[in-house]
Amino acid sequence: MHAGPHNAITDVPGIRVGHAALTADDALSGTTVVLCPPGGAVAGVDVRGAAPGTRETDLLAPGNTVQRVHAVVLSGGSAYGLAAAQGVMDRLEAAGDGFAVPGGVVPIVPAAVLFDLGRGGRFAARPTADTGAAAYDAATSGPVPAGVVGAGTGATAGGLKGGIGTAGVVLDDGTTVAALVALNAAGSPVHGPTGRLLGARHGLPGEFPDDEVSPEAIGELAAALRRRGTLTPGTATSLAVVATDATLDKAGCGRLATVAHDGFARSLDPVHTVMDGDTIFALATGDRPVPGAEELYALHAAAADVVTRAVVHAVLAATPVTTAGGSWPSYRQLAGL
Repeated sequence: MHAGPHNAITDVPGIRVGHAALTADDALSGTTVVLCPPGGAVAGVDVRGAAPGTRETDLLAPGNTVQRVHAVVLSGGSAYGLAAAQGVMDRLEAAGDGFAVPGGVVPIVPAAVLFDLGRGGRFAARPTADTGAAAYDAATSGPVPAGVVGAGTGATAGGLKGGIGTAGVVLDDGTTVAALVALNAAGSPVHGPTGRLLGARHGLPGEFPDDEVSPEAIGELAAALRRRGTLTPGTATSLAVVATDATLDKAGCGRLATVAHDGFARSLDPVHTVMDGDTIFALATGDRPVPGAEELYALHAAAADVVTRAVVHAVLAATPVTTAGGSWPSYRQLAGL
């Protein structure tokens, strides 16, 4: 196994990613869109958190009619941020990409949101349809910006700054599987006794720093977790999209999303709580054959791995942020990396 050219979800041919963020001084939120190849991709979803904010997830059940989706939107803004999906729908309609119906097309755009309301200082600052359209316009198939961008702009994780992370792998049979994560967890990505990142041991050779964290830095990281303060149900949520070029049906995509949640469990402690609405979408573009049993087993294992690694990349790419709504140090800042 080895990483693809970008070590990102865009290593899956035909997948594009775009970010957009609010620009006002009192705003800290944004939107990320994962665009499928023209004509869409087969999709599934698994919602594990107790406080999800989602759109079009029922449509992804295997027994329901529509087989393909055309984009997946991840957004800040809590339930208000679901409005960003409309902007992506509008752009897809203009491009003629959607589910064909008499007189036109209906783009299928599942979405999920995370909580970041007020983190910039103004509660009403949240993504709109214009934010979703801007993310669509920014989408490319190249390297994916990580850290404090897009849906990760206002994200936090266990008292630290969260953000966007991505990772991918090419399996021995040539299949690519990759993930993009918007990390906004109530739980911590840090192993308290050592100060190291929980998911780092799942990295590819040389992918993550292997430096020991000093006792002073361990104390600073513990203090950041304590400063997180009292938690309120529904005020976190980590999101992910896993994509592969394998051929899977809707049930197969749903199972891929289920196993991919193990990546959250490996890299965050705790996860899937009453504070979180953790949701993972899975996309299959179908450029490669239907996997056999052994190949499918490897694909599932890799899905968990790439989510784990994407969480670590999100933490390492995040930079400190201070606004009228709060202050969040980065892991690198406190760990001295």
